[in-house]
Amino acid sequence: VSLFLLKMLRLTAFNRSIKRKSSFRCQYSTKGALSGIRVLDLSRVLAGPWATQLLADLGAEVIKVEMPGTGDDTRAWGPPFVKSESAYFMCANRGKKSITIDIRSPKGQDIVRQLAAVSDVFIENFKVDNLKKYGLDYESLRKINDRLVYCSITGFGQTGPRRDEPGYDFIVQGMGGLMSITGEKEGMPMKVGVAVADVFTGLYACNAIQAALLSRHQSGKGQYIDMALFDSTIAILANQGLNFLTSGKSPSRLGNQHPNIVPYSTFACSDGHIIVAVGNDSQYTRLCQAMERPDLASDARFLTNKSRVANRDVLYAELNKTFITKPKQYWLDLINGIKVSIAPINTIAEVFEDPQIEARGMKVDIEHPSLEQKVSLIGNPIKLSDTPITYTRPPPLLGQHNGDVLSSILNYSDKQIEELKAQNVV
Repeated sequence: VSLFLLKMLRLTAFNRSIKRKSSFRCQYSTKGALSGIRVLDLSRVLAGPWATQLLADLGAEVIKVEMPGTGDDTRAWGPPFVKSESAYFMCANRGKKSITIDIRSPKGQDIVRQLAAVSDVFIENFKVDNLKKYGLDYESLRKINDRLVYCSITGFGQTGPRRDEPGYDFIVQGMGGLMSITGEKEGMPMKVGVAVADVFTGLYACNAIQAALLSRHQSGKGQYIDMALFDSTIAILANQGLNFLTSGKSPSRLGNQHPNIVPYSTFACSDGHIIVAVGNDSQYTRLCQAMERPDLASDARFLTNKSRVANRDVLYAELNKTFITKPKQYWLDLINGIKVSIAPINTIAEVFEDPQIEARGMKVDIEHPSLEQKVSLIGNPIKLSDTPITYTRPPPLLGQHNGDVLSSILNYSDKQIEELKAQNVV
């Protein structure tokens, strides 16, 4: 009983401290979950912008700092474009304000410091120690704002023998082992069709930032976050990484097969391909019965998942003989009816024709006043009951919010802003 009371007292004290320290908790019911949090975003391309777009979706104010004239590299990565804006840039930058600042100039560095002084989060993906020469590294900025959560994203992190090496998604997918397990068994190692090292690093960074913000409510202090594309790629090796650590054997490419589950792969039908994913032995038995292959259900080589994994080539050869005899829709209807997972392999166009997309809000159309038209974006998969994600700010034009940010946050006059423009600082 005494232990229970001690825990309850600690929980009560924690809740009281949160109410005292949190400036945005009381806003959760009427605004975004991260309303009241300001993020200063000096990142470019994908990993950092992916993290800050998620923070913006959750209600944070995100100020994207870009180089005057050129901006984020991905603004030029196309086609396709919507007028002047690339699809690549728009995929990771909605919900943000764009301000152009030349951080190479002393005046530009001063503006960034002023913004950092009134921000909660600072995120960047420059080379290791690159921002030190501008006085924009963590140690410099924490002196003017010790509550700042500072997140650095690099290819290989701030430590280790590879810290100074550049790291792009493609490079890291190769070095991190992901390509060695992706592709057909007899084919060339392949990268994943989306820049997953960047995307997962962005997701991990967003989690880390929110954890640091919660920690700040207890300590009153910000902290430094060191994120690496290489580390994130190792982390998402998941079962394949543990397969190696457990057995000492490097997993090999299996095409669309699963290393630990059989049958779990793609199959050729008379008019295309399907995916069948059998999760347990009872599902396997039902599948064989539905396919009118009871011999495969009773064969001692295939009775358990362990035995099926050991005899995968023989089993797949038998299943392929049967699947090829009928069209896709025949198998989709039949196997869905026995509650075993089966699916078509859709093109991206077919994906967005699926009624589930509209039902789940996974395609959103946002008015873009500057482009004088709506832009179609992919929705956020997070569905919050009390603080739902809203889409009110389209991906910004380069420097679109210079005047707004400088005047409303830093109280710069119109004259000061014009002088900075004339000097090519903003």
